[in-house]
Amino acid sequence: MADPILLWNKVALEADRVSHTNGQGEQTGPTRSSRSLAIVHLAMYDAFAGITNDSAQLPRYINDPPSPGGATPEALSVAVAAAAYTALVKLYPSQKPFFDGIFEGEGDPASTAHKFGEAVGRAILADREMDPGAGGDYKPSPLPGKHRPDPDNAGQGFYAPHYGAASKGFGITARHELAAPPFESNAYLDAVKEVRGKGIAPELAGTLPGHLDKRTPDETVVGIYWGYDGALEIGTPPRLYNQIVRKVAIAQNNTPAANARLFAFVNVAMADAGILAWDQKYIHNFWRPVVGIREHDAFFGPAAPQAGHDISNDADPQWRPLGAQNTNRMGSKDFTPNFPAYPSGHATFGAAAFHVTRLFYGQGGTLEGTGSNLLKKDTLFNGLDFVSDELNGISVDVHGTVRPRHRRNFPDGLWQMILENGISRVFLGVHWVFDAFLKDTVSAIKEKTGGKYTGGVPLGLLIAEDVFNFGDCKAPKKSTVPPRTPVEAPAVMEGAETFSSTFRPDIQAR
Repeated sequence: MADPILLWNKVALEADRVSHTNGQGEQTGPTRSSRSLAIVHLAMYDAFAGITNDSAQLPRYINDPPSPGGATPEALSVAVAAAAYTALVKLYPSQKPFFDGIFEGEGDPASTAHKFGEAVGRAILADREMDPGAGGDYKPSPLPGKHRPDPDNAGQGFYAPHYGAASKGFGITARHELAAPPFESNAYLDAVKEVRGKGIAPELAGTLPGHLDKRTPDETVVGIYWGYDGALEIGTPPRLYNQIVRKVAIAQNNTPAANARLFAFVNVAMADAGILAWDQKYIHNFWRPVVGIREHDAFFGPAAPQAGHDISNDADPQWRPLGAQNTNRMGSKDFTPNFPAYPSGHATFGAAAFHVTRLFYGQGGTLEGTGSNLLKKDTLFNGLDFVSDELNGISVDVHGTVRPRHRRNFPDGLWQMILENGISRVFLGVHWVFDAFLKDTVSAIKEKTGGKYTGGVPLGLLIAEDVFNFGDCKAPKKSTVPPRTPVEAPAVMEGAETFSSTFRPDIQAR
């Protein structure tokens, strides 16, 4: 039979692309995108598992409604379609005509499979109905090292400040936490120098001191290739990582049952990555390079601790980044994202998605593995390549220039993608290297401070392994991890009231 999982995965990815293009504001941004894709793929998985009715091989995520059985190719296709359609229409109501066109003719609406699929979709939606949105009151801190808006986009506000703390888990067993970013250390100063040279806006490159390493053409391509920063006609990183996993699944000749399991694992891991990365972001509340480099000297900033007149050579009050790409928005500006830097969402999402795929196929080792099970490259992308929608020969930059089409391969497999995706944000100037990892070596990724890892890559690896192992390597198991209690939730940042009396983040962007 035609694979209904791949079909409705493609429909869901199209919904994400359109939601960032049609102006309706449905499930936009990385956290809401990852949540929505997890809901759709859990609905598809549970519908497939319920019709198959083999709990030993395909255990249900939610056991209500009961599994009806009756597995035939038609019944499986109808149940998956009904589950996906029910979830998608609720999540993206403005796109209902598009979903209707795909769903039309999918079996008898009175059939057991059809009714079961609809009921499963409703059950998964109901399970997540208390999830928070991406808004919420938030006041930034004036203190050095703390996140504040992009000075080149001062009215950008703050995305999802309470999402991580107020969301329950999808498939995790714990709220994994990270060590604090290495502020005011040699590692931090090295990171400042790296992103100052590698991430600068092209028109300012001539202002760089000669001792700083500058961005190469390939590094510029890497930064743009992995972007997907909510751009028109492109969407968010969870869509990108699904596109890549599709290529792996097709090359591996997956059965529909294998795809139901794989895409449930991938999207649940990313949904939990969105929750835990945003939880950590607003706990550590660490500044982005565009603020950190401009205010690197103690004489600068709204809470400058001292006065002076001879600023550090490692500071540049005029510095701006290449920026996250405002692709397909001619006449706009590239930007720094409107949420704290540490850990990198890209790094966490990508490591979670790609590593759970590696685990699914029994490749690549584990975070705490030793010997033959040490973290290592894999062969899952052998003979394959991928064209990013950022560099497809169609998408344009903010000047209206069409970017060339780029076919990129990855000889070291998904492990190479995990590392490259993580470092890519440094080349755009929107992240410090430690937002992804201390260094792109296995030993540095495994390094702990106070018993905790540093950066989004180890966090994503940890999430992938937790979700995969908790699901007994078969399929995601429903998490019992609750939202943080009010006592545990991040408090308003120190000094926020003073800062808010002199700074207005809601001013119109220039």
